[in-house]
Amino acid sequence: MYKRKQLLASRGTESCFLWGARQTGKSTLLKELFPESPRYDLLLSDEYGRLRTRPSRLREELLAEPPGSRPVVIDEVQKIPELLDEVHWLIVNQHVQFILCGSSARKLKRSGANLLGGRALRCELFPLVYPEIPDFNLLRALNNGLLPRHYQAANPHGLLEAYVGDYLKEEIAAEALTRNMPAFSRFLEASAFSNGEIVNYQNIAAECGVSAPTVKQYFQILEDTLIARFVPSFQKRPKRRVVQAPRFYLFDLGLANFLLKRGRVVPRGEAFGRAFEHFIYQELAAHSHYSGLHYPISYWRTASQFEVDFVLGDHQVAVEVKGTEQAAPHHGKGLKAFGDEYKTKHSIIVSLDAKPRLVDGIAILPWETFLKRLWAGEII
Repeated sequence: MYKRKQLLASRGTESCFLWGARQTGKSTLLKELFPESPRYDLLLSDEYGRLRTRPSRLREELLAEPPGSRPVVIDEVQKIPELLDEVHWLIVNQHVQFILCGSSARKLKRSGANLLGGRALRCELFPLVYPEIPDFNLLRALNNGLLPRHYQAANPHGLLEAYVGDYLKEEIAAEALTRNMPAFSRFLEASAFSNGEIVNYQNIAAECGVSAPTVKQYFQILEDTLIARFVPSFQKRPKRRVVQAPRFYLFDLGLANFLLKRGRVVPRGEAFGRAFEHFIYQELAAHSHYSGLHYPISYWRTASQFEVDFVLGDHQVAVEVKGTEQAAPHHGKGLKAFGDEYKTKHSIIVSLDAKPRLVDGIAILPWETFLKRLWAGEII
């Protein structure tokens, strides 16, 4: 059992939505945190059927047996958007606390569902992160990904194949409201080649045989369903001409590996640097949310090819990720160029170095040192 980091513990008596991609461990977490709470699991066909035909049953049952100080858990709440009107009434009139769990708010927004008008906090569960895993193994994380079942597996290929086939190509395709499943399947594979890169919509559209607007819609669906994220360009008062398009990251390394048909990721291998950068991004994205700081994460690239992988906050921290065992001064040229324009609290190269070093004002940190300091609140 992993000790998960998340914001639920600090929610007090507030209701909240808990969103997260499938298999991040939402249901397991809620069972652990609220073992005595009334629970409605809409993945169960009988539970779904009786509440779908008559959402008022939720109100009637909770009025008959008030939950007291226990929150009421509704799992996969997006399957019955109409339940949220009943939830709203119970929060306002009976002060019932709810934990509303699901894999995407997209269906709720699309149906015009009641999102409770600010009466529920928004929490998100990410794949596993470094401090949650005893005896963390970097190569296992880079190869298997960090969904709990996949990280534990001796060989996650079959699990990933099922995840892509059963979830992404069917459920996510349903969100696209498309019958062109072959095109959506081709899009999933083509999108993976943009992982960590700027997306060229026209090229992907030509490869998939659909229009560029359709490809943009597909990417939006991946983002709305928490399967991917875009990292925007940092553009605050630039002195140099900067690239403005965002970069794209899938939500989990294992998924990227599978769609890219990567072989085993090993140090000094061709795929290692990209996978290592992706891993550090996952940690930063999760930390921004779990810490409650919600600092923006962006990247910086100039037309003259100076680049910083990640800019945290309003240029407080600049991070360059290098999958090398000995970071050299030339690895910090992007950080130096960025520092010429913006004052930073920390300029950091995250690498495989054995020990921390300080070179020309740039901190070179072994990845474990960086992550320990990040999660201890010493980076931002």
